[in-house]
Amino acid sequence: MSDTSTPELMTVKETSEYLRIPLPTVYYLVQRGQLPAVQIGGRWRIKRSLLDRDVLRKEEEAGQPTVMVVDDDPALQALFKQFLKKAGFGRLVVGTGAEAISLAKKQKFDFVFLDLKLPDVPGDEVYSQLKELHPDLPIVIITGYPDSEVLSRILSHGPVTVIKKPLEYDQLNKAVKQLGHKGSETPA
Repeated sequence: MSDTSTPELMTVKETSEYLRIPLPTVYYLVQRGQLPAVQIGGRWRIKRSLLDRDVLRKEEEAGQPTVMVVDDDPALQALFKQFLKKAGFGRLVVGTGAEAISLAKKQKFDFVFLDLKLPDVPGDEVYSQLKELHPDLPIVIITGYPDSEVLSRILSHGPVTVIKKPLEYDQLNKAVKQLGHKGSETPA
């Protein structure tokens, strides 16, 4: 049965209170299509029943692993987003080493896919800093340069999973399964 104190079609303000998140965040999520909303008379209305079913239920199932992908190639970022969504992972895709290090200071990840060639910080430096912050963090290296000096420096820390570019869906799935996660059964 529905909760009579909360209307079925909620305003953005009511949604903000219902989800206990800031008003600008609700606007942002609505505009990106991440909340079940409709526009009525130029104003957004969010359907509470869909919110309960699709959004809040996902939070309860928050046992999903969180993955950070560090790569500045937009095509690769898109591939990862699609793959990780199908595999049921919470995901963050960032384009620079500095962003990756900053996020790792605020949040713990289940694993990381790390490109060696980044626009700002060398991949081995990012690897070292992530390992310093979270020594047990599994990091999968992605590279188009398997014989590089940067990779040699990472391998000096110990064994690491390396995936060569160009990446394929099956390689990602295999790497995720090696890390002890179920992966995605259907290709992109």
